[in-house]
Amino acid sequence: MFNFHSINFPGNLSEAITRVRTNVAYFRMNYAMIVLLILFLSLLWHPISLLVFVAMMAAWLFLYFLRDEPLVVFRRTIDDRVVLVVLGVLTIVFLLLTDATSNILVSLLIGAVVVLVHASFRRTDDLYDEESGEGLISGPSSSS
Repeated sequence: MFNFHSINFPGNLSEAITRVRTNVAYFRMNYAMIVLLILFLSLLWHPISLLVFVAMMAAWLFLYFLRDEPLVVFRRTIDDRVVLVVLGVLTIVFLLLTDATSNILVSLLIGAVVVLVHASFRRTDDLYDEESGEGLISGPSSSS
């Protein structure tokens, strides 16, 4: 994610959109942590909101970040993207109920800008799938 040699400007809007889609899928967990960190920093001066955020962060850790196995509810496997969206929406809704609306919205906007800038400037040709030993985009990795 922080490979500075993989940062360059996209050639056109189509390439930027393709990069954003690929990088958001590949770095989904990292981007979630970045947005949550920015949100946490914006709530430091709102103690009630910070308590709600800490409670939601416990749910994030338990249901998203620290799971080794897929989440199963009523014998159905829940996809990680669904867990990410549901936890994100619940976090925002519960925080908006604490009257720190402007801080929350500004921090979410800043987080979205940071994610979009990184995702559009990060090249996707060197992403690597550790499980299969293949490049995510460019096919099998070669040692020659």
